[in-house]
Amino acid sequence: MGQEASIFRDPQGAKRLLVSSQCLWGLINNAGILGVLAPTDWLTVEHFREPFEVNLFGLINVTLNMLPLVKKAQGRIINVSSIGGRLAISGGGYTPSKYAVEGFNDSLRRDMKEFGVKVSCIEPGLFKTGLSDPVKATEKKMAVWNQLSSDIKQQYGDGYIEKSLAKKAKNKLFQNLDLSLVVKCMDHALTSLFPQTHYIAGVDAKTFWIPLSHMPAILQDFLLQKHKVKLADPKAV
Repeated sequence: MGQEASIFRDPQGAKRLLVSSQCLWGLINNAGILGVLAPTDWLTVEHFREPFEVNLFGLINVTLNMLPLVKKAQGRIINVSSIGGRLAISGGGYTPSKYAVEGFNDSLRRDMKEFGVKVSCIEPGLFKTGLSDPVKATEKKMAVWNQLSSDIKQQYGDGYIEKSLAKKAKNKLFQNLDLSLVVKCMDHALTSLFPQTHYIAGVDAKTFWIPLSHMPAILQDFLLQKHKVKLADPKAV
């Protein structure tokens, strides 16, 4: 995300690089961070603010600065969301930020339709990338755990953090390794005569996450709860 994140900090600078052409055919908003993935009662508002700044406000900032050029070209805008924008899998700021991206994407698509600008959203499943680096994710989660009060630690249990990290390690088996699945969606959204409004990338997204997102909440809760570590004493509040 490094190069695009720098554009998020200075979208006007990127705009100056394009001014000679007076138009821009395609904009792909792909930068993103996970932040801390942990139970909600472990976190502060700052833990939520960080992913929102990049995943949502950075995306909006770049889009608004580039929008006049895209409108002149009657071009394309592609926003990369996530299955986390369709289904809340874990606590933290990542999922709420991606839900917000989905909302911004839909309103932008409808607003730009009369200008001939096509807007698409890509919803990747779990892919093995730097974003999902297990070492960094573990370090962040452990740092938060170490700062928790003794009361919250008692509610979750001394072995909770180790068990949750072990479960996360098992989930790596379900990560997609072929990043071209996402790139092909980007290519189609940019170059096809009739781009789709939403693209789903990844075997896990197509066969499990997206179908689950259409199911009743009671079934979603049951299936997702089965994969969580049981609390030691949830009533010790």
